[in-house]
Order: sequence, then structure tokens, then C-alpha cells
Amino acid sequence: MPKFSANLSFLYPDLPFLDRFEAAARDGFKAVEYVGPYDHPPELIAELLQQHGLVQALFNLPAGNWAAGERGIGCHPDRVDEFRAGVATAIRYGTALGCIRINCLAGLAPAGIDRQALHWTLVENLKYAAQCMAEAGIKLLLEPINRRDMPDFFVSTTDHAQHIMAAVNSSNLYLQYDIYHMQVMQGDLIPTFIRLKDQIAHIQIADTPGRHEPGSGEINYAFILPELDRRGYDGWVGCEYRPKAGTSEGLGWMKSYLQA
Repeated sequence: MPKFSANLSFLYPDLPFLDRFEAAARDGFKAVEYVGPYDHPPELIAELLQQHGLVQALFNLPAGNWAAGERGIGCHPDRVDEFRAGVATAIRYGTALGCIRINCLAGLAPAGIDRQALHWTLVENLKYAAQCMAEAGIKLLLEPINRRDMPDFFVSTTDHAQHIMAAVNSSNLYLQYDIYHMQVMQGDLIPTFIRLKDQIAHIQIADTPGRHEPGSGEINYAFILPELDRRGYDGWVGCEYRPKAGTSEGLGWMKSYLQA
């Protein structure tokens, strides 16, 4: 049975962030994830995880000014020092929260900078982060994101991610496979998963169009979710979608898996 993680940056939007942990546990989730924990002390988040019996499945490296529209700084040549400081912060939080997977957002490509410069900046940043996180017992992930939602995002396909990962050449760099983003960009979801399975350390889901819950759009999750099991995937499946009419009310798609 898939193991579902509630993405608290998307689910329970009617609740304050710190109240979403309890709501997720009450609805049957065993793990949580989100953009980042950095607005709160790690001790407070750790207490909530313990109180509600939740695993911290994943969060992102510090991604710049999220409220201002930044979506990662991994490829930004003028922000390498900031990126490295963020690695240290992420490791501190990951250690406190027992989180063994941290995701890197490559970021929006800055205008006017040669793409080769962006490529090698990201490669060197990932080399640095992968080594630091390996020493802390944490896996580093890289996530391709579709260019319909984020038109200038630097890494948008699994092929591009593989190209970067090959240049990094680290045993501690993995792929985050977001089925929603990859359906938008390339399709061929299960064959791609099978081909890259050994490199995938986390999966996220949403349907399209609309980025709502599974079963609301064109992606055949009734096939995909059991197929992940059949193919031996035993990691977390992050529910990173926008509920159409309330989070708890829209979890009917998940009940059969929880009952199993």
C-alpha cells in the first residue's frame, strides 16, 4: 500500500500552519512535508511531529524569498554563499526533525545569464550540498518542475535532471519524481518511473488540469498507485495538491488505501 504524506503547504489551507499537523494525523496521514519549516523553531515542529505520531518525510532547502516569487536559488551564480548557508540551516532542521530527505529547488533562471553558467553553478552547489548532507545522513533530492506553472524554472524534465545528476556524480543525489509536473512536461509516467526507479527517493502527486486531488483529472491514479507498489517503491507519496472542496472532504480517493 502506498504511504501517503500530507503536504501542509497545500492541504488544510483554511487552518493556521501549525494546526495542520493535527488535522493530517486525524485524517490518517502518517507523514508530512511542506515547502520549508524555517518560519518556526525546529524544537516546536519536532514537538508537533511527536505529539501527533508523524514522520517528517521531506522539506526543501531554503528557496530564497518565496513570498516575492522566488522558487529556489540553486542555479543563481551570485547567490552561492547564500545557498551554502541554507544547506547548513536545512541540515540543522533535518537533524532536529528526523528528516532524511531534503529537496533542492534549482530556481527560476535569472535573465541575461548564460545557461551554461547556470548549469555549472547548480552542479557545484549540488556537489557541495550532497557531500554535506551525506555526512549528516540525509539524502539530497533534485526536483524537475513544469514550465506551465513556472515558465522560467531551470530544471523541468527528468532528462535534464539526469544530465545534471551525471555531472554532479554523487551517490547522495536523488530524484524527486512529481507525477503532476511530469505529466505536464513529458507524460509516459510509469515507463519513466521504471527506468529511473533506483534514483527516485520521493514521489509527489496531484491531478491535472487544476492540480487537484487524484481522480479529479486525466491522470489514471487507479493504475499508477498500485503500480508503484507492484514495482517495489516503498517511499513516501506526497499529496501536493489543491483540494477542490476541503481537504478532509476530498480524501475519498485515499480511503481504500488506508483501509487496506
